[in-house]
Amino acid sequence: MIPYFGYGSNMDLVSMRAKGVEPLRSQRASLRGWRLHFNVEHFFPHEGGMGNIVATGNPSDRVEGVLHLCRQSDLRALDKVEAYGIGYDRKEVLVETADGRAEALAYVGLPDSINDGCLPTRRYLNILMRGAKAAGVDSEYLENLAGLEVLPPPGLPMWRPPRQGAPNFSEKDLASRPKMTALAGAVFDMSSCRPRHRILWDWFGGRDVTLFHLRRLDTSDGSETLDDVAAGRLTQWQRQYLTDYLHAFSQEYEYVGNLLRNDAASCDKGREVTS
Repeated sequence: MIPYFGYGSNMDLVSMRAKGVEPLRSQRASLRGWRLHFNVEHFFPHEGGMGNIVATGNPSDRVEGVLHLCRQSDLRALDKVEAYGIGYDRKEVLVETADGRAEALAYVGLPDSINDGCLPTRRYLNILMRGAKAAGVDSEYLENLAGLEVLPPPGLPMWRPPRQGAPNFSEKDLASRPKMTALAGAVFDMSSCRPRHRILWDWFGGRDVTLFHLRRLDTSDGSETLDDVAAGRLTQWQRQYLTDYLHAFSQEYEYVGNLLRNDAASCDKGREVTS
């Protein structure tokens, strides 16, 4: 078993499940002598700065979080979503819980990923606060989080494919191409991505990541389905979130075509909604 200290969006169980991790047990925990920052650059600039912990040695400083008891097999998923070796390193920390002190694994930002000019997004803070509130974190800590300056949303216009007549890919086609990914009916080739994005080949490659992104919204309860997308059952915020990511994917990767679901009619409806 792995005791894991989550202090950012991984305080929230819905967020953890969206990343493929279902803790066996979770409880509030505090880390003394550290401070919370939001200075780890996200892979996509519109997502702002991710959470990070910085040691101060001052016992009056503390980071509130959740101590999750995870399976050994969850480590691979945690390493993926925390971009282990690229964005974060692993570190052993000593946290305080209602049951006493406990050693735990935490992810700490690597120097090359740090940008102190970053701001968190409101989406990210809302997820963090939802998890903190569910864990019973005190109101003062929550109020401090709620009062932080945030990165304004990009509010980009509807995304349209950069060219017409692009080929269609089946789900089987996509699965056989480990350096291609799909989002909201569009297929992107990640082969020529920036070096920092290569870690995402293992996470996004050969997959439709639409649900992964929808379930990272602060309004998600984890119940979204591809049928919802295909039928246009999306809120304004869900549509905008996918739109912002379609623009981001277009900047980072090469648009190469359209994803056809097994139900072609549903797929056509989905493209009308998102493109």
